[in-house]
Amino acid sequence: MDLWPWLTAALLLLLLLVQLSRAARFYAKISLYCVLCLSVSAVASAVCLLRHGGRTVENMRIISWFVRSFKYAYGLRFDIKGRENLEVDRPCVIISNHQSILDMMGLMEILPKRCVQIAKRELLFLGPVGLIMYLGGVFFINRQRSSTALTVMADLGERMVEENLKVWIYPEGTRNDNGDLLPFKKGAFHLAVQAQVPIVPVVYSSFSSFYNLKTKLFTSAVKRDRQDETPSQAQRSSSHPRPPCDVTTGWGPCWTASPGALRVWSPC
Repeated sequence: MDLWPWLTAALLLLLLLVQLSRAARFYAKISLYCVLCLSVSAVASAVCLLRHGGRTVENMRIISWFVRSFKYAYGLRFDIKGRENLEVDRPCVIISNHQSILDMMGLMEILPKRCVQIAKRELLFLGPVGLIMYLGGVFFINRQRSSTALTVMADLGERMVEENLKVWIYPEGTRNDNGDLLPFKKGAFHLAVQAQVPIVPVVYSSFSSFYNLKTKLFTSAVKRDRQDETPSQAQRSSSHPRPPCDVTTGWGPCWTASPGALRVWSPC
């Protein structure tokens, strides 16, 4: 029995649903995103192994090159302000808001040299996605075991200085798309104090004008990212060691300076 007529009819029906239904269009784009992540991770893993032979931060340049192509599939453009704050040849802690799985595209668009991320340990077991994250030098944190997480952070603080690494952290600790910021966890600030490095905030503008999980909205957009180094952190980290007790108040300027830049997405 020839299946081609049935497959053609199913494809045409799917295309019709995507055109007529916002929900169908939303799930089709999310499915495409997942397929891209899995397939690109597999290909990029092979390239990383051939190029560098194993786990190294230098693999992030290869990963970034692959992921930056995603924006063409979704009609996204990036309007980036303050990129020069990331392009510095010194260790730093980069903090940013975290709205959805799409944040990865923005991260890879502006990823500076020798930058690694901190991620929850569960992501390590996502097949080729976990493999490519491991090869890229991502540090995995077991959030259920605080003692293990503290050990990883202590080791990371030393390696930042020794290997001239930048570390990207989502200090809210979870995804948040309500248009505001959740209270920051203190891990990023403890890390900055331990390594005596500056903190560079990065703000992704709100997704709500083009991506909304509740209303099943997913269209094209211009994405605006802004990076600002906090002057007090930079100055004190480079010339005056900051005591750990200062962490409880030191994160305040980063949190209060960020919300004002959250509402600057605009659709194409």
